[in-house]
Amino acid sequence: MLLYICASFNQNNKKQTKMKKFILVAVVAGMTALVSCGDGGAAVEAARVADSARIADSNAVVMAEATRLADSTAAAAVAAEATRVADSAAAAAAAAPVKGKK
Repeated sequence: MLLYICASFNQNNKKQTKMKKFILVAVVAGMTALVSCGDGGAAVEAARVADSARIADSNAVVMAEATRLADSTAAAAVAAEATRVADSAAAAAAAAPVKGKK
């Protein structure tokens, strides 16, 4: 196939000029396509890094909220236990007979 194309170039100078122009246009179009499609990896990588940073920030917010809720629940449990102990002591003191009174 290549030999046929080369032979047809030599047959007519006019055909050879047209083919050179065609090849030049094809090469320029190919280079333009390569340049326009290039550097897509950098944009994708930048978007991935931004997404992972956003997700990490979101996870940090969720973890902080969970920690705050756990601390609040633990503080409420400690307060409830202290109130229960105080109420039990007060009830026991009120129920105990007073010595010396008849």
